[in-house]
Amino acid sequence: MAVPEAAAMSAEDLVEAYMLHPSDHPGLLIVSTIFDGSSFGSWKRTMTIALLTKSKLCFVDGSLAKPQSGSPGLKKWMKCNETVMSWILNVVNRNIADSIIYAKSARQIWVELEERFGQINGAKLYHVQKKMCNMSQGASDISTYYTKVKSLWDELDDLDEVPDCACASAEKIFKREQNKKLLQFLMGLNDDYNSIRGNILIMSPLPSISQVYSMLIQEEKQREIRSSGHFLADSASLTVEHSNSSSHTKEK
Repeated sequence: MAVPEAAAMSAEDLVEAYMLHPSDHPGLLIVSTIFDGSSFGSWKRTMTIALLTKSKLCFVDGSLAKPQSGSPGLKKWMKCNETVMSWILNVVNRNIADSIIYAKSARQIWVELEERFGQINGAKLYHVQKKMCNMSQGASDISTYYTKVKSLWDELDDLDEVPDCACASAEKIFKREQNKKLLQFLMGLNDDYNSIRGNILIMSPLPSISQVYSMLIQEEKQREIRSSGHFLADSASLTVEHSNSSSHTKEK
């Protein structure tokens, strides 16, 4: 596939791409996670966001090719390219960095990392799907449990991405996928949520995951309030009993 030429970018985009702020030094850590060869999808996602915010994603996605020799933009391109290469090398471990340090461009590094670590295979899908099947709330609160499940959904979506569809059935397909995720989430809830789970399952159509999450958080808060009320009532009862006992002792 042909790489788009730099000229295809607008003048404004080129200015942004070639701009380096004083904070954009080669030693900058643009993400907090050091890539060690695992969870490439999530690392790539955080890197993509970081590079996009700095208008440097074009140096790794192929949309800003190296200008021809003698071009007035060549020096700027080389400076920015070397900077982006440094940023990538800063956030991979030593072994990976040593294997890509002689690459000629940030694009070459990016492609090599994708080819080595980004390939989808059955083993990865099996591992994540197994974790998803074994996921349950356990001792976690609703927020923590949801976060764990959501991270697995995101990892699965990254490994087995469904192409965008603009057909008439797109909305139905999306709702079907959301319902599957909702049922997975509900199945992992503890048994003491059986009542609200049953109420959710009889709704037609099924609510969204966000709506169910909100309902469960409210239920959890209500339980905390009821639990606190029982505790205060028991404490008051014990105080009264202790007071009556003391009075009775004094009368004797």
